Amino acid sequence: MSIPTVTLNNGVQMPQIGLGTWPLKDHDAAPVMVTAIEAGYRHIDTAYRYGNQRGVGQGVRDSGIAREELFITSKLDGEFQGQDRAIAGLDECLRQLQMDYVDLLLIHWPLPQRNEYVSTWKTFETLVATGKVRSIGVSNFTPAHLDHLRAETTICPATNQIQLSPRITRPDQVAYGRAHNIVTVSWSPLGQGSDLLSDPTLAAIAQKYGKTAAQVVLRWNIELGLVPIPKSANPVRLTQNLDVFDFGLTPAEVAAITALDTGAETRVDADVVGH
Repeated sequence: MSIPTVTLNNGVQMPQIGLGTWPLKDHDAAPVMVTAIEAGYRHIDTAYRYGNQRGVGQGVRDSGIAREELFITSKLDGEFQGQDRAIAGLDECLRQLQMDYVDLLLIHWPLPQRNEYVSTWKTFETLVATGKVRSIGVSNFTPAHLDHLRAETTICPATNQIQLSPRITRPDQVAYGRAHNIVTVSWSPLGQGSDLLSDPTLAAIAQKYGKTAAQVVLRWNIELGLVPIPKSANPVRLTQNLDVFDFGLTPAEVAAITALDTGAETRVDADVVGH
């Protein structure tokens, strides 16, 4: 299965759908990676905080696929915020993954109360020159955080990974990304503990195309130019989640799905949720 790519602002190609790996842990991540790669995934998202990088790396090696055929994202959390701390953080991620580089490294959370995300980003900028990371980006940043970052630093983030689904569409953040050539990556694109996939609007569209509600939601992400990273350990769902490139939604269907937004953005606490 061939997965389309999006071009990041530094020219690097990112597959337009990926595999989220939270909350897998090391002991169960490896076999899921093998199954996912065999199904066609080439974009895998992990993080230091998830506690599964060893398993992810083992699964990649067990799959037998060449490292350069994969796009691997990792993230550094608050432990590695502050001047130069990300240097050791990236080295530890690479040690756990047993890889020489990651394709994308993210600041996991802005943590504005610490006021260290700008100094951390400046360290990220130096890491690009080492060859240990191909692209750098952020996660869970608002437009205000991004404005501050862009005003104080040199490299514009390639991506901003945020919680985004038809229930939580975050139009201001998506529009900001489009305006500044920052790709928006959707975590929990199928909804987190919600009844999203049982919505009658999605059911009707799914029936029309002979797809599942989850496939319709993932296609909605694709139509909007987003990069969803659904998570699953189920082999059937892993395959289904990739099977979204043989149909398209009409503008009216995209609008109807977007209208499922509840109008209440979820406040996610970094100390509670692993994303």
